[in-house]
Amino acid sequence: MILNEELLAVQRGEQGEAMRKVLNTLVMYGEAFGAERMVKITGRMGHAVIGTGSMTWKPVFDLMEELIDGGALPRQSFTTDPRGVEDHVPMSLMDRAMFKVIFSGQKRMEQEWERMGIKDSNAYTCTAYMKEVGNIPQYGDILGWAESSAVSYVNSVIGARCNRNSGILELMSNILGYVPEFGLLTDEGRKADWIIEVQCQNMPEPQLLGSAIGFKCIEDVPYIRGLDKWLGTELTQTVKDYLKDMGAAAASNGSVGLYHVENITPEAVKHALPDGGNSLIKENAKVFVIDDAEIERVKANYPNPWEGREFKEDAPELAFAGCPHFSCEQLRDWTDRLVDGLKRHGNTQVTVNTIFCAAPDVREAFEKKYPVRARRLKRIGVTISGLCPLSYTSNPLTDKIRIITASNKLRYYSKARFYSEAELVEIITGGWDEKWR
Repeated sequence: MILNEELLAVQRGEQGEAMRKVLNTLVMYGEAFGAERMVKITGRMGHAVIGTGSMTWKPVFDLMEELIDGGALPRQSFTTDPRGVEDHVPMSLMDRAMFKVIFSGQKRMEQEWERMGIKDSNAYTCTAYMKEVGNIPQYGDILGWAESSAVSYVNSVIGARCNRNSGILELMSNILGYVPEFGLLTDEGRKADWIIEVQCQNMPEPQLLGSAIGFKCIEDVPYIRGLDKWLGTELTQTVKDYLKDMGAAAASNGSVGLYHVENITPEAVKHALPDGGNSLIKENAKVFVIDDAEIERVKANYPNPWEGREFKEDAPELAFAGCPHFSCEQLRDWTDRLVDGLKRHGNTQVTVNTIFCAAPDVREAFEKKYPVRARRLKRIGVTISGLCPLSYTSNPLTDKIRIITASNKLRYYSKARFYSEAELVEIITGGWDEKWR
Protein backbone atom coordinates (compact mmCIF):
# COMPACT_ATOMS: atom_id res chain seq x y z
CA MET A 1 0.00 0.00 0.00
CA ILE A 2 1.24 3.46 -0.88
CA LEU A 3 1.38 5.79 2.15
CA ASN A 4 1.72 9.57 2.11
CA GLU A 5 4.38 11.38 4.15
CA GLU A 6 2.04 11.90 7.12
CA LEU A 7 1.33 8.18 7.38
CA LEU A 8 4.96 7.18 6.76
CA ALA A 9 5.88 9.30 9.80
CA VAL A 10 3.28 7.40 11.83
CA GLN A 11 4.71 4.11 10.57
CA ARG A 12 8.18 5.19 11.70
CA GLY A 13 6.79 5.62 15.20
CA GLU A 14 6.97 9.41 15.32
CA GLN A 15 3.52 9.57 16.96
CA GLY A 16 4.14 6.71 19.37
CA GLU A 17 3.92 2.95 19.36
CA ALA A 18 0.12 2.83 19.77
CA MET A 19 -0.42 4.96 16.66
CA ARG A 20 2.08 2.82 14.72
CA LYS A 21 0.09 -0.30 15.61
CA VAL A 22 -3.16 1.42 14.62
CA LEU A 23 -1.74 2.29 11.20
CA ASN A 24 -0.29 -1.16 10.59
CA THR A 25 -3.59 -2.79 11.51
CA LEU A 26 -5.47 -0.64 9.02
CA VAL A 27 -2.83 -1.28 6.34
CA MET A 28 -3.26 -5.04 6.77
CA TYR A 29 -7.05 -4.62 6.63
CA GLY A 30 -6.85 -2.58 3.43
CA GLU A 31 -4.37 -4.89 1.72
CA ALA A 32 -6.64 -7.87 2.43
CA PHE A 33 -9.26 -6.13 0.24
CA GLY A 34 -6.85 -4.89 -2.41
CA ALA A 35 -6.66 -1.25 -1.29
CA GLU A 36 -3.72 0.62 -2.81
CA ARG A 37 -3.85 3.70 -0.60
CA MET A 38 -5.39 5.29 2.47
CA VAL A 39 -7.83 8.19 2.09
CA LYS A 40 -8.54 10.90 4.62
CA ILE A 41 -11.77 10.85 6.63
CA THR A 42 -13.67 14.06 5.86
CA GLY A 43 -16.83 13.68 8.00
CA ARG A 44 -16.88 16.25 10.78
CA MET A 45 -17.78 13.68 13.45
CA GLY A 46 -17.13 9.98 13.98
CA HIS A 47 -19.36 7.20 15.25
CA ALA A 48 -18.57 4.12 17.36
CA VAL A 49 -20.62 0.92 17.19
CA ILE A 50 -19.57 -0.08 20.72
CA GLY A 51 -22.21 1.44 23.01
CA THR A 52 -23.10 -1.47 25.28
CA GLY A 53 -20.81 -2.43 28.13
CA SER A 54 -21.17 -6.21 28.05
CA MET A 55 -19.36 -8.21 30.71
CA THR A 56 -17.80 -10.30 27.93
CA TRP A 57 -16.07 -7.35 26.25
CA LYS A 58 -13.19 -6.87 28.70
CA PRO A 59 -10.54 -7.39 25.96
CA VAL A 60 -12.13 -4.54 23.98
CA PHE A 61 -12.08 -2.21 26.98
CA ASP A 62 -8.47 -3.21 27.71
CA LEU A 63 -7.57 -2.28 24.14
CA MET A 64 -9.36 1.05 24.44
CA GLU A 65 -7.42 1.80 27.62
CA GLU A 66 -4.14 0.88 25.93
CA LEU A 67 -4.95 3.27 23.08
CA ILE A 68 -5.80 6.08 25.50
CA ASP A 69 -2.64 5.56 27.55
CA GLY A 70 -0.61 5.51 24.32
CA GLY A 71 -2.06 8.86 23.23
CA ALA A 72 -3.96 7.32 20.31
CA LEU A 73 -7.20 9.29 20.47
CA PRO A 74 -9.91 9.97 17.84
CA ARG A 75 -9.25 13.03 15.70
CA GLN A 76 -12.87 14.17 16.09
CA SER A 77 -15.71 14.12 18.55
CA PHE A 78 -18.04 11.19 17.99
CA THR A 79 -21.34 9.51 18.82
CA THR A 80 -21.79 5.85 19.69
CA ASP A 81 -24.40 3.08 19.60
CA PRO A 82 -27.05 2.83 22.36
CA ARG A 83 -26.71 1.44 25.84
CA GLY A 84 -28.06 -2.06 26.49
CA VAL A 85 -30.39 -1.09 29.32
CA GLU A 86 -31.73 2.03 31.06
CA ASP A 87 -32.85 2.48 34.65
CA HIS A 88 -36.33 3.78 33.80
CA VAL A 89 -37.28 0.71 31.72
CA PRO A 90 -39.84 -1.33 33.71
CA MET A 91 -38.46 -4.62 35.06
CA SER A 92 -38.39 -6.66 38.27
CA LEU A 93 -35.74 -6.12 40.93
CA MET A 94 -34.27 -9.53 40.11
CA ASP A 95 -34.05 -8.72 36.39
CA ARG A 96 -32.51 -5.33 37.15
CA ALA A 97 -29.83 -6.99 39.26
CA MET A 98 -29.12 -9.53 36.51
CA PHE A 99 -28.85 -6.84 33.84
CA LYS A 100 -26.33 -4.98 35.99
CA VAL A 101 -24.19 -8.10 35.91
CA ILE A 102 -24.67 -8.64 32.16
CA PHE A 103 -23.75 -5.02 31.40
CA SER A 104 -21.20 -4.66 34.19
CA GLY A 105 -18.69 -3.08 31.80
CA GLN A 106 -20.96 -0.11 31.01
CA LYS A 107 -19.44 2.33 33.53
CA ARG A 108 -15.87 1.54 32.47
CA MET A 109 -16.75 1.83 28.78
CA GLU A 110 -18.47 5.20 29.19
CA GLN A 111 -15.52 6.53 31.21
CA GLU A 112 -13.20 5.49 28.39
CA TRP A 113 -15.42 7.10 25.76
CA GLU A 114 -15.36 10.33 27.78
CA ARG A 115 -11.56 10.26 27.82
CA MET A 116 -11.60 9.71 24.05
CA GLY A 117 -13.88 12.72 23.44
CA ILE A 118 -17.45 11.51 22.95
CA LYS A 119 -19.88 14.28 22.00
CA ASP A 120 -21.89 14.15 25.25
CA SER A 121 -23.79 11.78 27.54
CA ASN A 122 -26.78 11.81 25.15
CA ALA A 123 -24.72 10.64 22.16
CA TYR A 124 -25.76 6.98 22.49
CA THR A 125 -27.89 6.04 19.46
CA CYS A 126 -27.76 4.03 16.23
CA THR A 127 -29.37 6.98 14.39
CA ALA A 128 -26.76 9.65 15.09
CA TYR A 129 -27.68 11.30 11.77
CA MET A 130 -31.01 12.53 13.20
CA LYS A 131 -31.09 16.34 13.18
CA GLU A 132 -31.63 16.40 16.95
CA VAL A 133 -28.39 14.44 17.50
CA GLY A 134 -26.44 16.34 14.88
CA ASN A 135 -23.91 13.82 13.51
CA ILE A 136 -24.97 14.39 9.89
CA PRO A 137 -22.36 13.71 7.20
CA GLN A 138 -22.38 15.59 3.92
CA TYR A 139 -22.68 14.24 0.39
CA GLY A 140 -19.35 12.71 -0.65
CA ASP A 141 -17.85 12.62 2.84
CA ILE A 142 -15.45 9.75 3.58
CA LEU A 143 -16.33 7.92 6.81
CA GLY A 144 -15.05 4.99 8.86
CA TRP A 145 -18.26 3.82 10.55
CA ALA A 146 -19.36 0.28 11.42
CA GLU A 147 -23.01 0.40 12.61
CA SER A 148 -24.77 -1.50 9.81
CA SER A 149 -28.00 0.51 9.65
CA ALA A 150 -26.14 3.82 9.94
CA VAL A 151 -23.67 2.84 7.20
CA SER A 152 -26.61 1.93 4.96
CA TYR A 153 -28.33 5.25 5.67
CA VAL A 154 -25.35 7.59 5.20
CA ASN A 155 -24.25 5.79 2.03
CA SER A 156 -27.68 5.70 0.45
CA VAL A 157 -29.83 8.55 1.77
CA ILE A 158 -27.03 11.09 2.22
CA GLY A 159 -24.50 9.97 -0.38
CA ALA A 160 -21.49 9.81 1.93
CA ARG A 161 -18.96 6.99 1.40
CA CYS A 162 -18.35 4.30 3.97
CA ASN A 163 -17.55 0.59 4.02
CA ARG A 164 -19.12 -1.86 6.48
CA ASN A 165 -16.26 -1.94 8.98
CA SER A 166 -15.89 -3.79 12.28
CA GLY A 167 -16.10 -1.95 15.59
CA ILE A 168 -12.36 -2.08 16.30
CA LEU A 169 -11.37 -1.07 12.76
CA GLU A 170 -13.90 1.76 12.97
CA LEU A 171 -12.28 3.00 16.19
CA MET A 172 -8.80 2.78 14.70
CA SER A 173 -9.89 4.58 11.53
CA ASN A 174 -11.25 7.50 13.52
CA ILE A 175 -8.04 7.61 15.58
CA LEU A 176 -5.82 7.64 12.50
CA GLY A 177 -8.14 9.89 10.48
CA TYR A 178 -7.76 7.65 7.44
CA VAL A 179 -9.44 4.57 5.95
CA PRO A 180 -8.20 2.16 3.28
CA GLU A 181 -9.77 2.91 -0.11
CA PHE A 182 -11.77 0.00 -1.52
CA GLY A 183 -15.34 -1.18 -1.95
CA LEU A 184 -18.02 1.42 -1.32
CA LEU A 185 -15.43 4.21 -1.19
CA THR A 186 -14.77 3.83 -4.92
CA ASP A 187 -16.89 4.92 -7.89
CA GLU A 188 -16.95 1.39 -9.30
CA GLY A 189 -17.84 -0.14 -5.94
CA ARG A 190 -20.95 2.06 -5.72
CA LYS A 191 -22.46 0.84 -8.99
CA ALA A 192 -25.53 -1.38 -8.84
CA ASP A 193 -25.31 -5.13 -9.37
CA TRP A 194 -29.11 -5.55 -9.21
CA ILE A 195 -32.18 -3.76 -10.53
CA ILE A 196 -35.04 -4.24 -8.06
CA GLU A 197 -38.45 -3.69 -9.65
CA VAL A 198 -41.05 -3.00 -6.95
CA GLN A 199 -44.40 -3.97 -8.47
CA CYS A 200 -46.61 -4.17 -5.38
CA GLN A 201 -50.22 -2.97 -5.51
CA ASN A 202 -49.80 -1.08 -2.25
CA MET A 203 -46.73 0.43 -0.63
CA PRO A 204 -44.86 -2.44 1.07
CA GLU A 205 -43.76 -2.10 4.68
CA PRO A 206 -40.13 -0.96 4.66
CA GLN A 207 -38.99 -3.75 6.97
CA LEU A 208 -40.39 -6.45 4.67
CA LEU A 209 -39.25 -4.80 1.45
CA GLY A 210 -35.74 -4.38 2.85
CA SER A 211 -35.79 -7.98 4.00
CA ALA A 212 -36.71 -9.19 0.50
CA ILE A 213 -33.93 -7.06 -1.00
CA GLY A 214 -31.37 -8.30 1.52
CA PHE A 215 -32.21 -11.97 0.95
CA LYS A 216 -31.67 -11.57 -2.80
CA CYS A 217 -28.77 -9.12 -3.03
CA ILE A 218 -26.71 -10.28 -0.03
CA GLU A 219 -23.73 -7.87 -0.10
CA ASP A 220 -24.33 -6.43 -3.59
CA VAL A 221 -25.63 -2.95 -4.45
CA PRO A 222 -29.30 -2.75 -5.56
CA TYR A 223 -30.88 -0.04 -7.71
CA ILE A 224 -34.56 0.13 -6.69
CA ARG A 225 -37.33 1.22 -9.05
CA GLY A 226 -40.98 1.91 -8.29
CA LEU A 227 -40.88 3.41 -4.79
CA ASP A 228 -41.38 6.96 -6.05
CA LYS A 229 -44.94 5.90 -6.88
CA TRP A 230 -45.68 6.19 -3.13
CA LEU A 231 -42.77 8.19 -1.72
CA GLY A 232 -42.57 10.93 -4.34
CA THR A 233 -39.21 12.43 -5.27
CA GLU A 234 -38.45 14.65 -2.28
CA LEU A 235 -36.39 13.44 0.68
CA THR A 236 -38.86 14.49 3.38
CA GLN A 237 -38.48 13.15 6.92
CA THR A 238 -41.21 10.59 6.21
CA VAL A 239 -39.27 9.32 3.20
CA LYS A 240 -36.01 9.28 5.15
CA ASP A 241 -37.65 7.24 7.89
CA TYR A 242 -38.99 4.74 5.35
CA LEU A 243 -35.56 4.35 3.75
CA LYS A 244 -33.89 4.09 7.18
CA ASP A 245 -36.02 1.10 8.11
CA MET A 246 -35.82 -0.49 4.67
CA GLY A 247 -32.04 -0.16 4.61
CA ALA A 248 -31.64 -1.60 8.11
CA ALA A 249 -33.62 -4.69 7.06
CA ALA A 250 -31.54 -5.14 3.90
CA ALA A 251 -28.35 -4.74 5.94
CA SER A 252 -29.38 -7.39 8.48
CA ASN A 253 -30.94 -10.01 6.16
CA GLY A 254 -28.15 -9.47 3.65
CA SER A 255 -25.11 -7.29 4.07
CA VAL A 256 -26.36 -4.46 1.89
CA GLY A 257 -24.35 -1.36 2.77
CA LEU A 258 -25.59 0.83 -0.10
CA TYR A 259 -28.72 1.03 -2.23
CA HIS A 260 -29.96 3.54 -4.79
CA VAL A 261 -33.62 4.48 -5.19
CA GLU A 262 -34.66 5.86 -8.56
CA ASN A 263 -35.66 9.56 -8.51
CA ILE A 264 -35.11 9.77 -4.74
CA THR A 265 -31.62 9.09 -3.34
CA PRO A 266 -28.97 11.69 -4.27
CA GLU A 267 -26.63 9.55 -6.36
CA ALA A 268 -29.54 8.01 -8.29
CA VAL A 269 -30.78 11.51 -9.12
CA LYS A 270 -27.30 12.78 -10.03
CA HIS A 271 -26.52 9.90 -12.40
CA ALA A 272 -29.90 9.68 -14.15
CA LEU A 273 -29.68 9.55 -17.95
CA PRO A 274 -32.00 11.30 -20.44
CA ASP A 275 -33.24 7.97 -21.80
CA GLY A 276 -34.51 6.90 -18.35
CA GLY A 277 -31.49 4.77 -17.54
CA ASN A 278 -28.81 5.44 -14.94
CA SER A 279 -25.02 5.33 -15.18
CA LEU A 280 -24.91 3.75 -11.71
CA ILE A 281 -26.33 0.49 -13.09
CA LYS A 282 -23.76 -2.05 -14.27
CA GLU A 283 -24.22 -3.41 -17.79
CA ASN A 284 -24.68 -6.96 -16.51
CA ALA A 285 -27.00 -6.03 -13.63
CA LYS A 286 -29.51 -8.74 -12.75
CA VAL A 287 -33.23 -7.96 -12.39
CA PHE A 288 -35.44 -9.06 -9.50
CA VAL A 289 -39.15 -8.30 -9.28
CA ILE A 290 -40.73 -7.81 -5.85
CA ASP A 291 -44.53 -7.99 -5.81
CA ASP A 292 -47.11 -8.55 -3.08
CA ALA A 293 -46.68 -12.33 -3.32
CA GLU A 294 -42.93 -12.00 -2.72
CA ILE A 295 -43.48 -9.76 0.31
CA GLU A 296 -45.92 -12.30 1.76
CA ARG A 297 -43.53 -15.15 1.01
CA VAL A 298 -40.71 -13.41 2.89
CA LYS A 299 -42.91 -12.77 5.92
CA ALA A 300 -44.36 -16.29 5.91
CA ASN A 301 -40.89 -17.82 5.90
CA TYR A 302 -39.67 -15.95 8.98
CA PRO A 303 -39.04 -18.59 11.66
CA ASN A 304 -41.09 -18.56 14.86
CA PRO A 305 -38.43 -18.19 17.58
CA TRP A 306 -40.92 -19.26 20.26
CA GLU A 307 -41.19 -22.81 18.94
CA GLY A 308 -39.57 -25.38 21.21
CA ARG A 309 -39.38 -22.97 24.15
CA GLU A 310 -41.25 -23.76 27.34
CA PHE A 311 -43.63 -20.95 28.33
CA LYS A 312 -46.45 -21.10 30.86
CA GLU A 313 -48.51 -18.88 28.57
CA ASP A 314 -48.13 -17.93 24.94
CA ALA A 315 -49.17 -14.26 25.06
CA PRO A 316 -46.36 -11.72 24.50
CA GLU A 317 -44.86 -9.99 27.52
CA LEU A 318 -42.85 -7.23 25.85
CA ALA A 319 -43.10 -5.27 22.58
CA PHE A 320 -40.32 -3.22 20.98
CA ALA A 321 -40.65 -0.61 18.24
CA GLY A 322 -37.81 1.59 17.06
CA CYS A 323 -34.93 -0.57 15.83
CA PRO A 324 -33.21 1.39 14.35
CA HIS A 325 -34.15 4.22 16.71
CA PHE A 326 -37.27 6.22 15.89
CA SER A 327 -37.24 9.77 14.60
CA CYS A 328 -39.30 12.45 16.36
CA GLU A 329 -41.91 12.14 13.62
CA GLN A 330 -42.10 8.36 14.01
CA LEU A 331 -42.70 8.77 17.75
CA ARG A 332 -45.55 11.13 16.87
CA ASP A 333 -47.08 8.82 14.28
CA TRP A 334 -46.78 5.64 16.37
CA THR A 335 -48.35 7.44 19.34
CA ASP A 336 -51.35 8.35 17.17
CA ARG A 337 -51.62 4.78 15.88
CA LEU A 338 -51.69 3.33 19.38
CA VAL A 339 -54.19 5.90 20.64
CA ASP A 340 -56.48 5.23 17.68
CA GLY A 341 -56.12 1.48 18.20
CA LEU A 342 -57.05 1.72 21.88
CA LYS A 343 -60.15 3.75 21.02
CA ARG A 344 -61.13 1.22 18.38
CA HIS A 345 -60.83 -1.66 20.86
CA GLY A 346 -62.33 0.21 23.81
CA ASN A 347 -59.15 0.03 25.92
CA THR A 348 -57.32 2.74 27.86
CA GLN A 349 -53.98 0.97 28.40
CA VAL A 350 -51.73 -1.05 26.10
CA THR A 351 -52.15 -4.80 26.60
CA VAL A 352 -48.42 -5.53 26.29
CA ASN A 353 -45.54 -3.78 28.05
CA THR A 354 -44.35 -1.59 25.15
CA ILE A 355 -41.06 0.25 24.64
CA PHE A 356 -40.45 2.83 21.91
CA CYS A 357 -36.73 3.29 21.27
CA ALA A 358 -35.24 6.64 20.24
CA ALA A 359 -32.08 8.65 20.82
CA PRO A 360 -32.09 10.62 24.10
CA ASP A 361 -31.96 13.90 22.15
CA VAL A 362 -34.88 12.78 19.97
CA ARG A 363 -36.90 11.76 23.02
CA GLU A 364 -36.36 15.19 24.58
CA ALA A 365 -37.30 16.91 21.32
CA PHE A 366 -40.49 14.83 21.08
CA GLU A 367 -41.50 15.77 24.63
CA LYS A 368 -40.96 19.48 23.86
CA LYS A 369 -42.50 19.52 20.38
CA TYR A 370 -45.44 17.22 21.13
CA PRO A 371 -46.07 17.54 24.88
CA VAL A 372 -49.70 16.37 24.67
CA ARG A 373 -48.73 13.22 22.78
CA ALA A 374 -45.83 12.57 25.17
CA ARG A 375 -48.16 12.73 28.17
CA ARG A 376 -50.74 10.60 26.37
CA LEU A 377 -48.11 7.98 25.54
CA LYS A 378 -47.06 7.77 29.17
CA ARG A 379 -50.70 7.57 30.27
CA ILE A 380 -51.44 4.57 28.05
CA GLY A 381 -48.41 2.75 29.46
CA VAL A 382 -45.69 3.12 26.81
CA THR A 383 -42.06 3.84 27.73
CA ILE A 384 -39.71 5.82 25.48
CA SER A 385 -36.16 4.57 25.96
CA GLY A 386 -32.74 5.24 24.47
CA LEU A 387 -31.63 1.64 24.92
CA CYS A 388 -30.61 -0.75 22.14
CA PRO A 389 -33.35 -3.40 21.91
CA LEU A 390 -30.92 -5.73 20.16
CA SER A 391 -28.46 -5.59 23.07
CA TYR A 392 -31.29 -5.78 25.58
CA THR A 393 -32.68 -8.97 24.05
CA SER A 394 -29.41 -10.68 23.04
CA ASN A 395 -28.65 -12.36 26.34
CA PRO A 396 -29.79 -15.50 28.22
CA LEU A 397 -32.07 -13.52 30.55
CA THR A 398 -34.48 -12.62 27.75
CA ASP A 399 -34.80 -16.22 26.56
CA LYS A 400 -37.57 -16.52 29.15
CA ILE A 401 -39.44 -13.47 27.82
CA ARG A 402 -41.90 -13.57 24.91
CA ILE A 403 -40.96 -10.50 22.87
CA ILE A 404 -42.69 -9.14 19.76
CA THR A 405 -41.48 -6.50 17.31
CA ALA A 406 -42.07 -4.98 13.88
CA SER A 407 -38.31 -4.60 13.34
CA ASN A 408 -36.62 -7.02 10.98
CA LYS A 409 -33.21 -6.18 12.43
CA LEU A 410 -34.33 -7.05 15.95
CA ARG A 411 -36.06 -10.19 14.66
CA TYR A 412 -32.90 -11.27 12.86
CA TYR A 413 -30.46 -10.80 15.74
CA SER A 414 -32.62 -11.89 18.68
CA LYS A 415 -35.45 -14.25 19.63
CA ALA A 416 -38.09 -11.58 19.21
CA ARG A 417 -41.07 -12.64 17.10
CA PHE A 418 -41.91 -10.52 14.06
CA TYR A 419 -45.30 -9.02 13.24
CA SER A 420 -46.11 -6.37 10.66
CA GLU A 421 -46.62 -2.82 11.92
CA ALA A 422 -50.40 -3.11 11.60
CA GLU A 423 -50.39 -6.46 13.41
CA LEU A 424 -48.18 -5.12 16.19
CA VAL A 425 -50.54 -2.19 16.76
CA GLU A 426 -53.50 -4.59 16.90
CA ILE A 427 -51.82 -6.85 19.46
CA ILE A 428 -50.61 -3.96 21.62
CA THR A 429 -53.97 -2.17 21.64
CA GLY A 430 -56.46 -5.01 21.28
CA GLY A 431 -54.86 -7.91 23.07
CA TRP A 432 -53.68 -11.39 22.21
CA ASP A 433 -55.96 -14.02 20.74
CA GLU A 434 -55.88 -17.21 18.72
CA LYS A 435 -55.24 -15.58 15.33
CA TRP A 436 -51.84 -14.24 16.43
CA ARG A 437 -50.50 -17.64 17.52
